[in-house]
Amino acid sequence: MNFLILGSGGREHAFAWKLKQSPMCNHLWVAPGNGGSKQLAQNIAIDPSDFSALKSFVLKESIDMVVVGPEVPLVEGIYDFFMDDQSLSKVMVIGPSKHGAQLEGSKSFAKYFMQRHNIPTAAFNEFTQANLEEGLAFIDENKAPFVLKADGLAAGKGVVITESKAEAKQTLQEMISDAKFGDASSKVIIEEFLNGIEFSVFVLSDGSDYVLLPNAKDYKRIGEKDTGLNTGGMGAISPVPFVDENLMRKVKSRVINPTIEGLKAEKIVYKGFIYVGLILVDDEPYVIEYNCRMGDPETEIVLPRLENDLADLLVKCSEGKLKDEVVKYSKKHGATVILASGGYPEAYEKGKQIIIPACENTTVFQAGTKEIDNILVTNGGRVLAVSALGENLADALLKANQQAEAIVFEGKYFRKDIGYEF
Repeated sequence: MNFLILGSGGREHAFAWKLKQSPMCNHLWVAPGNGGSKQLAQNIAIDPSDFSALKSFVLKESIDMVVVGPEVPLVEGIYDFFMDDQSLSKVMVIGPSKHGAQLEGSKSFAKYFMQRHNIPTAAFNEFTQANLEEGLAFIDENKAPFVLKADGLAAGKGVVITESKAEAKQTLQEMISDAKFGDASSKVIIEEFLNGIEFSVFVLSDGSDYVLLPNAKDYKRIGEKDTGLNTGGMGAISPVPFVDENLMRKVKSRVINPTIEGLKAEKIVYKGFIYVGLILVDDEPYVIEYNCRMGDPETEIVLPRLENDLADLLVKCSEGKLKDEVVKYSKKHGATVILASGGYPEAYEKGKQIIIPACENTTVFQAGTKEIDNILVTNGGRVLAVSALGENLADALLKANQQAEAIVFEGKYFRKDIGYEF
């Protein structure tokens, strides 16, 4: 089979790494890819949102499957574009329909979906410019802290937790009136603040049935002990120490099963990944958010623990044959540590040479990198993901942190406390 992966981050490098191991994989391309995917596949300079260019390439190279990494092309309707075009409709696309991608593309859509299907989530209200005054009054009438979320896509940065009413009101005005997150915050969801500990569950669904991938927990804040600005993710661990069989039974019965049944009941076409962001409050799981694709950096530690042939799983997903599939994953613990450019998530410089010493104990997935004259340089805020498996979490973290220390590029920064609560 010929595969095309869309995206340019560590998640897409991890997909390429895992698919390359499959005997089903003949040729592998990544659009646009990065310095890491170039070592495994052929990078193609096509924007994942340029559907007409993708069509030409897919037909020219006889692509059998398109694996969509990032959320934007899914929300823009790449699945529908392929299925509605007679020349492309036989190509397998891993990702939901445009309707299904609204689970991530619109916080409002997701909240009402959960409400309709009795899926536990925080109480909420939504506001726009038209009822901004009502939003300010709503804040006055309720207790801090507040969670304010941009309705649309904001590159993982559209959520603000405010500790006071004054801060909440100022943030609401900035998001709506000053377009703090562009069009994404023209509508803002205000949620009750849930006090608990977060974790993530990953589902692969064919629209009727599903399989579970290894669970994980990521670390969003730039600073140690979860301080400072939100980022796209500074590291992740898998499995999550407190997620036991009893909790997973609750997650499946109260969240995942009603989600899949809800998609079926509403005739929403969904053949792909569902990332369920959860928070455990007094031993009960609540949904914080859905993503319509795999997470980053969680993919970089979930896939190393997955023992199944990923290509085979994705084919079964596309063909609607997941019902009898059994997912196997390593009993080892995993950790991934993100190496970022100095200054991230604010202003940072690119083009710094990267030196990665060889290490048998880790896998280094590249994210914000590119090659210039055969020299690997930084090309983004999150540059590398260093992943390791160990007999326990401490062992995995030790290996990942040792390799993170050994890698060299100017301005390198990484959190040394991933997994600190455990």
